Amino acid sequence: MSYANDMTERTISDDAGLASELRLSVMRLRRRLVGERDPENELSIGSMAVLAGLEVNGDMTLGALAQRERVQPPSMTRTVNCLEEGGYISRLPSETDRRQVVISLTDKGLRTVHADRARRTEWLARRLGELTDTERATLRAAAPILERIANE
Repeated sequence: MSYANDMTERTISDDAGLASELRLSVMRLRRRLVGERDPENELSIGSMAVLAGLEVNGDMTLGALAQRERVQPPSMTRTVNCLEEGGYISRLPSETDRRQVVISLTDKGLRTVHADRARRTEWLARRLGELTDTERATLRAAAPILERIANE
């Protein structure tokens, strides 16, 4: 075993070492995925997260969007205003509470989410295709665990 492999095994043998390795790897992967965006897409990552959240969860109130994205409502208001001006979302009156407005994806917003997601998925699928069956199985097992950690 090489010195580098021995050091890596010792580094990740405890929870703090594993946390450090995962943090670094996940952040690097995130940066790579950000770089693989659809070249036609000029929206920020935060704006794309809002569109993706609407695509997955359906129409949402401004407060629910802010809570989901873990930002303050004034920040979400600015993001929603920009998305509305660009034609990516629309505001509709709530059917249950006239005081509330729900945010809804437009066709343009949906196309943007799908194009961006397809490009990133294609890039990641190519990378996964370069792995061994065992490595892919390990990632299949890890994916739901990482999702659970991210959502806690």
